[in-house]
Amino acid sequence: MKMIKKVYYHDTDCGGVVYYANYLKYLEEARTEYFCDKGIDLKKLSQIGVMFVVRRVEIDYKSPAKYADTLDIFTQITRKKNVSLEFFQEVKREDKVLVSAKTILVSVNKELRPASIPQDIIESLSK
Repeated sequence: MKMIKKVYYHDTDCGGVVYYANYLKYLEEARTEYFCDKGIDLKKLSQIGVMFVVRRVEIDYKSPAKYADTLDIFTQITRKKNVSLEFFQEVKREDKVLVSAKTILVSVNKELRPASIPQDIIESLSK
């Protein structure tokens, strides 16, 4: 799935380059849109005690994005397990990869303990 993100002034440092930590927000937004695209409402899930939390992020910064750039953020699930999902994401400007990342999300219950991902969610993510 692809999400388009415009870089605003508040995303950048004094040199007009996207501040490195802001990529984590971009990736989170893209994963949220990925769930929405699959018909999964994360807010409703949390109300019934199913939440996804970030367990691990591996990120490679390859080239900077700058103020006023338009970025394409590509998101895909590369592995589904009983309690976790592994995402691969790339941030691109045109065809140039600026950032690539692997993120592992863990399904947790209301007590923030690991819990199996409900089967209907697995099925929605498989579509």
